[in-house]
Amino acid sequence: MQHEDGTPWRFTNEQFRFILHWYAIESDFRWTYREGILQRLKGWGKDPLGCIICSAEFVGPCRPTGRLATPEEAEWLGIPVGQPIGRPHPQAWVQTAAVSITQTKNTMTLFPSYLTRATLEEYEISLGKEIIYAHQGAQRIEAVTSSPRTLEGSRPTLILKNETQHWVASNEGHAMDAVIARNLAKSKDGYARALAITNAYEPGEDSVAQVAREAWEKVQAGQAVDTGVLYDSLEAPPEAELSAESAPAVIAAIRGDSTWLDIPRIVAEIMDIRNPASRSRRFYYNQIIATEDAWTTPQAWDALADSNIHVAPGEQIALGFDGGETEDHTALQGSRISDGFCFNLGLWDPQSPEFMYRGADGKLAHNRQAFLDAVDATVRQAFTDYDVVAFFSDIHPWESYITQWDLDLGRGSGRELCVSATAHNRIGWDMRARGKEFTLMGAEWVHDEIEKQAFRHDGNLRVRQHVLNARNRPNNWGMGFGKEHRESQRKVDALAALILSRMARRAYLGLSPDKQRRKRRKAAFY
Repeated sequence: MQHEDGTPWRFTNEQFRFILHWYAIESDFRWTYREGILQRLKGWGKDPLGCIICSAEFVGPCRPTGRLATPEEAEWLGIPVGQPIGRPHPQAWVQTAAVSITQTKNTMTLFPSYLTRATLEEYEISLGKEIIYAHQGAQRIEAVTSSPRTLEGSRPTLILKNETQHWVASNEGHAMDAVIARNLAKSKDGYARALAITNAYEPGEDSVAQVAREAWEKVQAGQAVDTGVLYDSLEAPPEAELSAESAPAVIAAIRGDSTWLDIPRIVAEIMDIRNPASRSRRFYYNQIIATEDAWTTPQAWDALADSNIHVAPGEQIALGFDGGETEDHTALQGSRISDGFCFNLGLWDPQSPEFMYRGADGKLAHNRQAFLDAVDATVRQAFTDYDVVAFFSDIHPWESYITQWDLDLGRGSGRELCVSATAHNRIGWDMRARGKEFTLMGAEWVHDEIEKQAFRHDGNLRVRQHVLNARNRPNNWGMGFGKEHRESQRKVDALAALILSRMARRAYLGLSPDKQRRKRRKAAFY
């Protein structure tokens, strides 16, 4: 392989690290990762690296043989003794996939200049614009576009998915991605894989890149099984400023080893008033920027995260609760009285496997009682572990539990809540009946706190998803929030619970000193 100027190909350290991870194998010689996603800023060189990987999969020793090199083999191959030995795939079928033929050209046009004359002769490679053959057609690289029906049934050995931030429903990107997954699953040896190269996607477009990122984040949050996805992204930190003074240093860090990128030119693009800030952040800071109707941005929320802060047992806290039943999630959030630090106490999906069982008819059903018991136990445990001085909970559909919590936990000598949500119930705070108050003193107020970085939170990834799923929803009193649409599966319940906890804390701090608990008491046990 060679660079476009004819000099021998040399990996940068950054590229080499990615290659090592991509070709990592386990002790049974199976791939560590069955799928990869490489996300970098515009101009980093994703297509050239993709071209090199496709070339290796085309005719190179890209498959484990299941053997380790003997001393004789190591000497002959020039590798360490005991290193796994690779072999070419005798019927390699490499596909570069995109939603338009123009996008496939980004990679396909590189092969003629990257493959040396010696390589073309040794492997009998015949170059074509859309199909490249080797060894008289035994191996091939081909460009494919979004035509799911024509792709169905093929047996590729590697698929390079190009610019998946543009793969959306309207251009059949999701359908093509599903076909690719089915085709790869048919691999006899399990070695067929897909590698996606992408820029930062635009949230709200529901692109394949967005779905992949959110799935990976669920794995990191413990919400989904780790199926072996390598996600490699170098992104500017949330607090990075988009200014002429700050941009050079940010770009120098985010470009990694891509020293060919001209920093002054990129800064000029960023400073051009014709380029929206959101576009510059996506293209040049590799940041995933929220849609215009997003309630808050990833940058603003992430800047508040601090996983090193912990709430000790017995500390005074306020609680917020928003309960679902079968569709929406249920959330319990805490807010420390002393400094406002927010932390997750519980976030439940009623459809998760732990709350499902298989009935006599073989169908899965919701174990409602197990779900209710888990939530109830967590709420009661919070009163055991901490000194809860205020607790606001939305009412529907948890009325009976809220009434019982009020009787068992909210009242009584020495353990009562200091703040009352209403005159009749210290906990029940009806968000629907008190829409004006929740909008002005809840959603808008907490939004301003986030913008001013007035508090910190524990960085819980599941809560983060809920917060970033929220969209601005204007009402009669101001700006509230809600889901993307009524049927959306992107939940926001943890945000509602967090706001209620902030409101409960604020109500407690507004009490006169004689109505507050002046000193921390020991945790009570019920």
